[in-house]
Amino acid sequence: MLQIWPVQAFADNYIWILERQGSTRVAVVDPGDAGPVLAALDERGLEVGAILITHHHGDHVGGLQEMIRRFHPSVFGSSTESVEGVDRPIADGDVVALSDLGISLDVLALPGHTSGHIGYVGNGLAFVGDTLFAGGCGRVFEGTMAQMHASLSKLASLPPETKTYCAHEYTLANLRFAMAVEPGNTELADRLAATETARAENQPTVPSTIGFELATNPFLRCSEPDVVSAAVAQAGHNLEPGAEVFGIVRRWKDGWSG
Repeated sequence: MLQIWPVQAFADNYIWILERQGSTRVAVVDPGDAGPVLAALDERGLEVGAILITHHHGDHVGGLQEMIRRFHPSVFGSSTESVEGVDRPIADGDVVALSDLGISLDVLALPGHTSGHIGYVGNGLAFVGDTLFAGGCGRVFEGTMAQMHASLSKLASLPPETKTYCAHEYTLANLRFAMAVEPGNTELADRLAATETARAENQPTVPSTIGFELATNPFLRCSEPDVVSAAVAQAGHNLEPGAEVFGIVRRWKDGWSG
């Protein structure tokens, strides 16, 4: 049986640990800080056989060198980004076989947040880094709005029951913004209320699912009439549903203070 659990790092990062019952070798996704990961592994008597990197930002790779020195794992990462320590460069369409866990994950190119951002998808799981958040999406730093919209559309096409594991606890702020975009969405209002309760109790709000995001995340709803209308009001002119709406909503979020 596969177990996936988070290690919290910095103010709001999640570092995901993949563990198979009966094995002491785990996989780690985006170890931005080695300290809390090593403490959690030592407490459980576990070691690292593989590390999966989604993109090159420091809060995702900052602990990589220390973990390499300790465990000498296989390190998978984008072939188009420069991350010291990656010894298994991968690209869209590749398959990562995690023999210690008995699973394989497909590699998806997800450019937008960074130009070489990738995700790992399979077995009903999606490790999406900073592309798709619960209730939101990452900022567009290196790619284009069109690329980010296309990347999110790839994820949106996954089966609705797919569990999505993002790298940050941004859900509450994301949903408050989502309510500004789509105040009439009752499922979104219910999600916001449940998230406020969870965060008041310091509970994680992830993983989510693709189906839940399709129902409540404005960045996956850029062809829905209410989201289109809200974006048009922001832009002051007509927009094509989809990528054009996404660009306006993403820029709206960039400047939104709540």
